Amino acid sequence: MKKFFKYLFIFLGSIIVFVVIGSTIWWQIKPDTKKSNFLVATHQYEKALEYDPENSDAWMERSVSYNKAGDFNKGFEYLDKAVALDPEKYLGYRGWIRLRKMRDYDKALLDFDTLDSLTPNVVDAPWGEGVDFLRGECYYGKKDYPKAIEMFNRNIKNQKEDWADIHSFVYLGLCEYELGNYEKAITEFQRALQQSKNVPESYFGLAKTYEKLVQIEKARENIGSAEEHIGSKRDDYYNEYLNEIYLSEIVEFKQVLDNK
Repeated sequence: MKKFFKYLFIFLGSIIVFVVIGSTIWWQIKPDTKKSNFLVATHQYEKALEYDPENSDAWMERSVSYNKAGDFNKGFEYLDKAVALDPEKYLGYRGWIRLRKMRDYDKALLDFDTLDSLTPNVVDAPWGEGVDFLRGECYYGKKDYPKAIEMFNRNIKNQKEDWADIHSFVYLGLCEYELGNYEKAITEFQRALQQSKNVPESYFGLAKTYEKLVQIEKARENIGSAEEHIGSKRDDYYNEYLNEIYLSEIVEFKQVLDNK
């Protein structure tokens, strides 16, 4: 039995030595760019940049924690380098950060427009969202509602009616509401509800629009639906959307309607 364990330990030790030597050789013969990419994959971004200072992925990933924490000055030191190295890959992400986290609509639009000019035959989707949808949000934030309408309609055309982000229709309704085009706003809110009945933003928009048209019963009906479906509202743990609604707003508006 003692001999068995002796040979077992020798065997296991040999395997460990073989693995260590093999790993060392594998690492030594690997090009620096591949070493850098491997280190990015294992979240060792500073080390990755030591091997390849032009690794745009490492610069971008290094920026993420700072941007999530709201330290955009530090985050953009890294993100700007990623954009300079690979603008097609990271301009959209920087624009997304500027829109969703910083509310810097003009600079976000500059990033989205620049990206679009670099990819003329592609409908870009920064961070998984249509570039025209994001541009529409920028113009909505700037209160340039006609331009926002143009962008959201373009997004629907590019993505097709049944596949476009449902909040394209919600935003169209909000823009028409702000322009005083109440009948058109109703049509747009209802387009969203044709895609899904679980869109509290559309019900809330309809309630406010019907209140403007002094159709109080319809307003009450829709504010009730908004409250019923509030659990399906558009939200994100890290970001507040421009069209985000809250239960407190719905309750407050219900009270306004009750007094009419």
